[in-house]
Amino acid sequence: MNSRDASIPDAAHGEAKLPSHLRKKRLGAKPLVHETSVVRDSRFGKFCKVGARTTVIESVFGDYSYAVNDCEIVYCEIGKFVSIGALVGLNPANHPMERAAQAHFTYRSWQYFEDIADETEEFDKRRAQRVTIGHDVWIGRGAIVLPGRSIGNGAIVGAGAVVTKDVAPYTIVAGNPARVIRRRFDEATAERLDRLGWWNWSHAQLRKAVPDFRALSVEAFLDRWEGCDERMAAPHT
Repeated sequence: MNSRDASIPDAAHGEAKLPSHLRKKRLGAKPLVHETSVVRDSRFGKFCKVGARTTVIESVFGDYSYAVNDCEIVYCEIGKFVSIGALVGLNPANHPMERAAQAHFTYRSWQYFEDIADETEEFDKRRAQRVTIGHDVWIGRGAIVLPGRSIGNGAIVGAGAVVTKDVAPYTIVAGNPARVIRRRFDEATAERLDRLGWWNWSHAQLRKAVPDFRALSVEAFLDRWEGCDERMAAPHT
């Protein structure tokens, strides 16, 4: 007798032998947050995932966005369908280098002295420099996005990049400091994608469009879906 659950793809049946953070798990309305991660004062949309040993502090994840293992995400506004690779740092702290001493003891003072509190102004400055990430952005493994930067819709940040300036929509950047490699699409196509705004579609409409996302070029996809709503569009055959 075959005891396999037919609802689980064949490729997933060996998952039990993998480390817990590598196993496939169904996503839903409640975020899937790994037991080793640390999340504080943050909000998550539907179908979100936070991987092992990742820290998320005072940040917002839009629907369908995820961060895999060993990331540090602080004071960020993250759009929908954002893919954050392993070891990514979003909004790492700056030290007060304009002072005579830039070390922790000057602003995380409570850890060192019994009679002085932490310097709240220094942390408020960091909160004011939030990182903003648009929709359908891919941030590669080990990338760093410095405080106050914004990344536009559809952009790609290459592995190991250090983002020191804002990244335009649908632009690929890489390197240290990050530099423009090329645009993913021309300006007209990018504008059409933004107008379509597929990231705002219902879950049912996204499911209906999966075959077209897989099979069609971006131009053909736009031709098919522009002006359609989920009642009008039929599955692609």
